[in-house]
Amino acid sequence: MPLTENEVGRAVEAVWRIEAPRLIAGLAGMMRDVGVAEELAQDALVAALEQWPAEGIPRNPGAWLMAVAKRRAVDLVRRNERYARKLQEIGRALPESVEDEIEPDRIEDDLLRLTFVACHPVLAPEARVALTLRLLGGLTTAEIARAFLVAEPTVAQRIVRAKRTLAEADVPFEVPEPAERPARLASVLEVIYLIFNEGYTATAGDDWVRPALCEDALRLGRILAGLMPDESEVHGLVALMELQASRLRARVGAGGEAVRLFDQDRARWDPLLIRRGLAALDRVGDRPGPYALQAAIAACHAQARTPDETDWKRIAALYDLLAPLAESAVVELNRAVAVGMADGPAAGLALVDAIVAEGLLPTYHLLPAVRGDLLAKLGRPDEARAEFTRAASLTHNARERALLEARANDPS
Repeated sequence: MPLTENEVGRAVEAVWRIEAPRLIAGLAGMMRDVGVAEELAQDALVAALEQWPAEGIPRNPGAWLMAVAKRRAVDLVRRNERYARKLQEIGRALPESVEDEIEPDRIEDDLLRLTFVACHPVLAPEARVALTLRLLGGLTTAEIARAFLVAEPTVAQRIVRAKRTLAEADVPFEVPEPAERPARLASVLEVIYLIFNEGYTATAGDDWVRPALCEDALRLGRILAGLMPDESEVHGLVALMELQASRLRARVGAGGEAVRLFDQDRARWDPLLIRRGLAALDRVGDRPGPYALQAAIAACHAQARTPDETDWKRIAALYDLLAPLAESAVVELNRAVAVGMADGPAAGLALVDAIVAEGLLPTYHLLPAVRGDLLAKLGRPDEARAEFTRAASLTHNARERALLEARANDPS
């Protein structure tokens, strides 16, 4: 029985979300151009929308899309004056049937190459995020725009410029050489964690969390861990995201309001994600990097049945290890929180005041929020109220602003 238009649309959307990264990666491996690869993949998607309603969904949708896209690629090459050389680069005949299987090993290699291309340091961070979500996450331009609360044309321009920049810089479609890999991998991990953090604590808008973005980042992290199983920090990042994602349901109240860590119902923490996070943490080597250390900190929270059982001494010690590696004022602020819990609010306040004295994080809303919390614990409510009020004025998230305003009204 022919599928209805709605059924075809849902099927194609589901297949596209799963197959798009592999499809684009395989095509980019042949054409050596990410922009052209995406256009060819889109052509195959249009063909599916045209043919599947009448012919039905093929047994292997991914192979069908790849076969159609390859035919489009050959047509494109034939129109190119470098016909002979390009055909040699493609180097393989088209499959006799669109049902032929895609070579898993080849596609995995191409996926890894595409990951490094999309996250290349030649691109600005926001361009890397948009391109990664587009090529590897399978998100549409509209979905990316909604997730980051920016105009759709802005996202479209970022993606177009990113492709142009990659082409103009002649970025090779390859995994970096061993000497270059640490710096390049750091960029890949940074992009994935930026996506996760925007889902975990939205920077603006009316929603405190955006779980779909966390899921996208987790999927990318898990894929990367499968592609690079010997990279310790990849497992560290996956562990960190799994453990933090385990708290997502508890971070939001019944009315959508933000819920602080200490006030969360820990029975709502996801035990499966905690187990997965701890398992990923076990795969980290004996020289943990920044993500692995942050994951170890998250594990301390995950393993505490109540806030009072949290091992703050260990957390403070882990931050002491993390601080020189991260060289981040935000990490120093988090260390101040841990020290304040382990050694008392006065010790934590001294560290926060040192950050203030250096003029760091002047517009970061969590700096006055942390300072306000420590002042409240020291019995200085008027000063605490002023800090919470300032923190509320600096955040762009409505739910977080409401939480900080409530603390300003009652800083105890």
